[in-house]
Order: sequence, then C-alpha cells, then structure tokens
Amino acid sequence: MYVMRVHQLTLICAILLMVGSPLCGQQTRQSKTSKAYPPTLPGSKVEVYKTVGDVRLQAYIYSPEDHKPGDDRPVAIFFFGGGWRGGTPAQFMEHCKHLASRGMVAIAVDYRGSSRHQTKAVTCVSDAKSAIRWVRENHQRLGVDPRRVLAGGGSAGGHLAACTAVVEKYDETTENPRISSVPNGLALFNPALVLAPVRGADPLDAERMAGLAERMGVAPAELSPYHQLRRGLPPTIIFHGQADSTVPFETAEQYAAKARALGNPCKLIGYPGQEHGFFNHSRGAKGRYEQTLEALDSFLVSIKYLPPKR
Repeated sequence: MYVMRVHQLTLICAILLMVGSPLCGQQTRQSKTSKAYPPTLPGSKVEVYKTVGDVRLQAYIYSPEDHKPGDDRPVAIFFFGGGWRGGTPAQFMEHCKHLASRGMVAIAVDYRGSSRHQTKAVTCVSDAKSAIRWVRENHQRLGVDPRRVLAGGGSAGGHLAACTAVVEKYDETTENPRISSVPNGLALFNPALVLAPVRGADPLDAERMAGLAERMGVAPAELSPYHQLRRGLPPTIIFHGQADSTVPFETAEQYAAKARALGNPCKLIGYPGQEHGFFNHSRGAKGRYEQTLEALDSFLVSIKYLPPKR
C-alpha cells in the first residue's frame, strides 16, 4: 500500500536531494548571525553532556523560573538541522524559551557533524542517543521526569530525534545500557524519514545510493526511520511543509501512514505552500513559527507534558 507511483518518484527525488543538499538551507542563514562555535545562547545554562577526545558537546538548558533540582518537570531535547554536516543549537532557542515559560525544561544540544568533526550521520545518531541518556542519568540534578522525555528536531535533526525512538543500535558502548536512550514522545519538523528505497519502488542508481551510504556511514536502511518502524513507539507529531522540495511532504505521509498502520500514535500536520524550514523563528512572517509552536503546545497538553492554557 506504500508503493504508489507518486511515492516512488517522491522517494527517489527525496534521496537524491538529500545526497546533494545540506538538508536544511535555513541553517546557512542562521549561521551567518551566529558564527562562533560553540555558540552562545542567551538565557541558557550550559553543561557538557558528552566528551569524545578533545570534543566537548554542550547542552543548552532553559528552565522555568521556579525550577529546582529534584523537580520532576517534563523535558524536551532538540536537535538542530544541517544535513548531518553543520548547523547550530540556536535553531531551537526560541522553542526552548517558550516551553520553559510553560513549565517544561527544554534543552538544545550540540552534536558532531561532518563539517566540524569529519563524522558520518551514524555518529550524529549516537550523540543524540547519548544526550537522552545523559538527561535521564542526571534527572534528579536537572529536575526532570525521566518518564516524560520529548525528543524533537528539524530536518536532519528531526531524523536524529526519530532515530532515537526507532533505531535500536548505535548506542555508545561506554554508556550505561540500563538507562534508556529512547524518548517518550517525538516532535518532528520537516524531518528526513525515508532514506532508502521502499519495497516495490523503482531502484535508485548505484552511484547515488553509494553516495548516500557514504554520508550515513552505514547502510542507509539502518538509519532510515521509515524502515525501522515497529509497534510500541511513542506518540509523535510531525510538522511538514507541503511545498518542501528538500524533504518532500509525501515522505512524511509515507512514514505517518506506516506508523499508524502499526498501531503507533502519529499525527501529521501539513502546511500548504510552505517550503523547507518554514517552522523556524528566523523566517518571521514568511514562515509558520507561531502556528507550529501553538500546535506543539497543544500536542504537549494532550500527552500531559503541559497544563492547558488559561
């Protein structure tokens, strides 16, 4: 049922675009206003969640005003977009501020990418899993509820968030396996969810597939959330522009349809006329930041992470 001709062509276009594009064009604009690395995110508390050699990966933590250690606040962890190459945690700074104002702890995390650390996408997935495990391991000190952990992200960052829920491999062997790296909820913004051919679809040419495998660092299907879907996954909301030419809307439809067919709660909201990165605060009136933020807020109320607005 997922092999309709439109989906075949969409999947091929999506993968070819991902091989040749940064998967998050809006990050180029953001990086021009925040060239320093690591970035400075005003209002955040900065901690290192993972050290690899001389690389110290930072977590930028936004907390409610009355928050204290020992609290059991729900927590959101956001992964920025940038094609597994670059990008900045500043992408989700405004989302974090909003959620903190509503009573959640919200964290924008850094992770390794090919432009700064010469890594593959599989390393990005490992870092994302480490971030979730670090939050749970330190939940008392951070004042968060380890049973209410939301993973979110945009484009390649949305891919990472999805992978923490559906990909069962690539956890760091040095970390405590008894502490789960699987989130309890997902909020995905124009995410890359289909990274390999769907059964019955026209095959991709070998050269293009080899290029995608090179960027992943492993067989693309192993990091393709669509191909790793199973029963028992956390509630998910997906925000996607229907005019997205970088990660076509049809791939989100494929993912959501298969997730629901497996019995997983998955809500897809399409935005007519909106292109890639439409949800970013930096897009201003041209985007849909306020609309997607309101929908995210409502989703978090529905899964009891936030109280209803008065």
